[in-house]
Amino acid sequence: MSRQRNNKVQLKAKCLTKSSLKQITPITPNQVKTFEAFQRNKHLMLHGCAGTGKTFIMIYLAMKAVLSRRVEQSKVVIVRSMLPTRDIGFLPGSQEEKMSVYTEPYYSLFDELFPDVENPYELAKYQDILEFMPTSYIRGITLRDSLIIVDECQNLNFHELDTIITRVGENSRVAFCGDFMQTDLVKQSEQQGIIQFMDIIKNMDSFDMIDFSEEDIVRSGLVKEYIIAKNRKVYKGMFESIDRKMSQLKCA
Repeated sequence: MSRQRNNKVQLKAKCLTKSSLKQITPITPNQVKTFEAFQRNKHLMLHGCAGTGKTFIMIYLAMKAVLSRRVEQSKVVIVRSMLPTRDIGFLPGSQEEKMSVYTEPYYSLFDELFPDVENPYELAKYQDILEFMPTSYIRGITLRDSLIIVDECQNLNFHELDTIITRVGENSRVAFCGDFMQTDLVKQSEQQGIIQFMDIIKNMDSFDMIDFSEEDIVRSGLVKEYIIAKNRKVYKGMFESIDRKMSQLKCA
């Protein structure tokens, strides 16, 4: 069920402020690096293990900056692929209804960031300090004066990543969050897009790339144990596949 609320009469009576934002302190070394890089006005690529708080801390930092009015940017824009249905135009319902399944996680995240505020996600949209944008809608748009968070970026092929970064306009910053080990892309050529993209931006002085590892997982002990076990199995399979290919080449 969608949590979308549209009672603007109630929303007019309230407003998100910096004081209503829960104060977050980084608890792992790479979270500390992210806080520091953001303060240095860096563009960011946060990649690595699930459960490390990449999206959470980026939205926190972006909302805090916008609400403090100490940065040039006046809005937070969350960009995300609509996988498995990239072109949501084929789905029934309004644009808001089509996107509700993808915006649901952000309702929960905003509830956690603003624990004493009712419906903070919709309030942020009403105040025009937050926008959710599917990748299908970004072509031809220039995002100015915005803090752009590209979430689940491992589900974007190279063309989509290339399109997004060329939409970053004046006085805007961008942060990519994702884990290429969790991609929903099926074609291997598309799965390589995030690797190709990272290979380019690692040579850009304006970007900081921060690799979140198993030590950065902040979710429950069970989740951490599972992610570690899964990653080791996946990596083992990757190395075994490489070894088989190398053996075949030697025998050829």
